[in-house]
Amino acid sequence: MKSPWEIPFFRSRYLLAIIAGLLWTGAFPKIGIAGFAWIAPGLMVGAALGKSGAEVFRLGYIAGFVHYLTMLYWLLLIPYRWHGIPFGPALGWAALSAFLAIFPAAWVWCCVRSLKSEGQNRATEDRRQQSGIRGQEKEGAQETVVRERGVFARSWGGRTGWAIAGAAAWVGWEMVLARILGGFPWDLLGVSQYQMVPLIQITSVTGIYGLSFLVVWVSLAMLSAALMVIRRPTARSVWIGEVFIPICLAAILFNLGFRQVRSQNEPERTLKVLFVQPSIPQTLIWDSNNDAERLHELIRLSEQGLKEPVDLVIWPESAVPRMLRYDQTTFDAITALAKSHRSWIILASDDQEPRHGSANREEADYFNSSFLINPEGKIVERYIKRNLVIFGEYVPLQNWLPFLKYFTPIEGGFTPGTQAVPFELKGLGLKTHVLICFEDVFPQLARKDMDSDTDFLINLTNDGWFGEGAAQWQQAASALFRAVENRAPLLRCSNNGLTCWIDAAGRLRQIFRDEHGSVYGPGVMRAEVSLRKPGQNRPLTFYTRHGDWFGWSCLAAGIVWAGLKAFRAFKVRAAE
Repeated sequence: MKSPWEIPFFRSRYLLAIIAGLLWTGAFPKIGIAGFAWIAPGLMVGAALGKSGAEVFRLGYIAGFVHYLTMLYWLLLIPYRWHGIPFGPALGWAALSAFLAIFPAAWVWCCVRSLKSEGQNRATEDRRQQSGIRGQEKEGAQETVVRERGVFARSWGGRTGWAIAGAAAWVGWEMVLARILGGFPWDLLGVSQYQMVPLIQITSVTGIYGLSFLVVWVSLAMLSAALMVIRRPTARSVWIGEVFIPICLAAILFNLGFRQVRSQNEPERTLKVLFVQPSIPQTLIWDSNNDAERLHELIRLSEQGLKEPVDLVIWPESAVPRMLRYDQTTFDAITALAKSHRSWIILASDDQEPRHGSANREEADYFNSSFLINPEGKIVERYIKRNLVIFGEYVPLQNWLPFLKYFTPIEGGFTPGTQAVPFELKGLGLKTHVLICFEDVFPQLARKDMDSDTDFLINLTNDGWFGEGAAQWQQAASALFRAVENRAPLLRCSNNGLTCWIDAAGRLRQIFRDEHGSVYGPGVMRAEVSLRKPGQNRPLTFYTRHGDWFGWSCLAAGIVWAGLKAFRAFKVRAAE
């Protein structure tokens, strides 16, 4: 019987790696075929099985690089030209993809290496038993043992343990990715299941990482099942044992989640909200000559939506053309809107303060901030964005690598905030927290904002940087999980999409579309957001109370797993 590695299909390793990367991307919006996510990790590992360490890493790297290049293509849509040529966005796109691809490459290497180490251990034992084999015949027998050992020769328990360890290792690198260099947890694997409402309810316990774990476990189990079928084609049911436990677990979680969604109580009150989406091109945001027209258009759109009274008006990030607190024309226009319609307003605006400790009065710190304005036209609260966008709001290592500033359109940079600030709409008896820009993709950040008396979360963002790309949909898919993890509605107001509101179960209840049906155009959306009864504290979810316990456990398990495999490999080499 032929070894699997003698089948021509399995020889196209790099083609398989590319396909795996494309399937991984296809699981996310705009394509959004969730089933691809259950295939991609296993295919990445399958493409590298039987190869040496260096080539295993290369195959994993190719899969990851293809994925990030195709998923982050919208970086090329940034309307920035480096000395007149479109160099900056392309360089950032390629560099970021090249960096991120290291993580899946290392994961594939660990998964395959663990099998190879197991095979080498067994091969060492076999060599001792086959001492009569001499010369080339002996070497060929040993090579066959190493190739055929591992996932084939392990017991069912060993194969299941390998799949679970691989899933834990995947979650481990997602945890690192969400925190290294400020963090970039953009579309973690579990996010691909955002439309599977019953299944995603598990994230209220484990966070998004629990869903990533389940998807990878099933994927590796399916790889194991496929290889067992190839190994024993006459045994028709040999694959069932490989996938039985993870598939049953997925089915149980889906059923429990379905019951949880169905058991949710009817809304006890509603909040009337006006979302304003101005759809300002990024080039105009950078051009101060159009500030007056921009402000006029914002007021016009808001007045259009305020023909009937609302409780709250929300403007997105980058909508206010000048600093709210320092430009009198801007301040007067916005406060007059609040007073004339007796509505609360939440908006984002740049802000500044004299630099603390500086003797030079001209030096100042600049902030990306959001403000709460009450119906009397007074600013009652301010929140400063904590997680800044690398190369978009600050330049890393600028003191050591000053040339990096030439690859970004920003001049200077923002200073990050240090804490969450609750916005209390006292006349309405409501409390909310604001997340600015891509802060809504950070699970740990939104969790810190949640208290038992927090009624909902708000995200103000500007995806006008990326034209009409997939970034808007991808960010909204990630943000959706902040609602489920914390069991609180999330209201998103964006410059050019995706303006929407999401209920506590993670359902996209309403999405803004313009008169042409596009999510990217200008306009307003009125919504009645379902909220809990006034004065009633929200039960905190397990995730809100305990945080990323699951993710940290997986990271620790992954480190121990990799360490044990490295130690066993060392023992094998020493024995040889």
